[in-house]
Amino acid sequence: MLIIDGHLDLAWNAVQWGRDLTRSVYTLRAQEGGTAGKGRGLGTVALPELRRGRVALCFATLLARSTGRPVPHLDYTSPTQAYAAAMSHLAYYKALEQEGHVALIGDRSALDAHIARWQMWEQSGAGEAPTLGLVISMEGADPILAPDRLDEWHAAGLRLLGLAHYGPCRYAGGTGDEGGLTDLGHALLPELRRLGIGLDLTHCSDAAFWEALEQYDGPVLCSHHNCRAIVPNQRQLADEQIRAVAERGGVIGAALDTWMLKPGWLIGERPDARNPPATLRDVADQIDHVCQVTGSSRHAALGSDLDGGFGREQSPDDLDTIADLQRIGGLLAARGYADDDVAAIMHGNWLRLLRELWSAYPAL
Repeated sequence: MLIIDGHLDLAWNAVQWGRDLTRSVYTLRAQEGGTAGKGRGLGTVALPELRRGRVALCFATLLARSTGRPVPHLDYTSPTQAYAAAMSHLAYYKALEQEGHVALIGDRSALDAHIARWQMWEQSGAGEAPTLGLVISMEGADPILAPDRLDEWHAAGLRLLGLAHYGPCRYAGGTGDEGGLTDLGHALLPELRRLGIGLDLTHCSDAAFWEALEQYDGPVLCSHHNCRAIVPNQRQLADEQIRAVAERGGVIGAALDTWMLKPGWLIGERPDARNPPATLRDVADQIDHVCQVTGSSRHAALGSDLDGGFGREQSPDDLDTIADLQRIGGLLAARGYADDDVAAIMHGNWLRLLRELWSAYPAL
């Protein structure tokens, strides 16, 4: 089964964490053995495992904040620094493409050709899997120096954009913040619409979520989001938000960060009877909830966020590497999901959203 993953911080892992993602997960774990820091020696994502797991395409992020609350290698003192960091991520993806490791996908014709190659390979079962396709996404708009500078990013390959990340971001309130859209955010949305860049509502505060939906009438998505009804937290989507995204034809990618899967799970605490580990069945629960709330399988997908600042210690207990995403399809089938519904969740819904976006906005 082909997979499209709606959220992977590949460049952040390579540039900020110093991981050579062309090497296997197991090599990277060995290299980081004994290295201090969260997630070190416990990574789950690298290019060989992505291909082995039949991940044909992912939304690959540019990630840098400038919120006034500096965090090393993530949140910068000035927007200029955030701009430079995000540009370094973009340069990494382009270098990978130049070396033949990935293909950057930015329009409908490239998308269709790329998926056709993967489908032919899957049917034949012969030879190595094709290269991974990347759709460039920005997680939090802080690196965009001004709304009228969005053309520069679009020309460089940006196709999906989230307004916020954590905290009071430059364009909108994010996770852990209650602010709505800022003046910059209000000015940015028409530029997104003009260029046909998909709006990712992930990490938006509740106020920013609803304000953005009211102002922006283009394609929306939630690249890596779970359900507040299962894990009560502002980071998660309430049922009315899930319905609002579905009414706009949007897609919601289930994230695999354990605290977002298991109510009350404590980050950094050892799993025990009081803090049981999450499993891939919990991921299936999140997907199923989206399907039940919306009444169909058309709006549920995967947005794993694996190695988004954590590793196996904060991933489902029965997942070793990202190749294990394949097991989710079987879990859904065991719950009675038809083959077409499983395929839609594993890759078809993201594919439909991109095709609809790029049919309305051919390559500029």
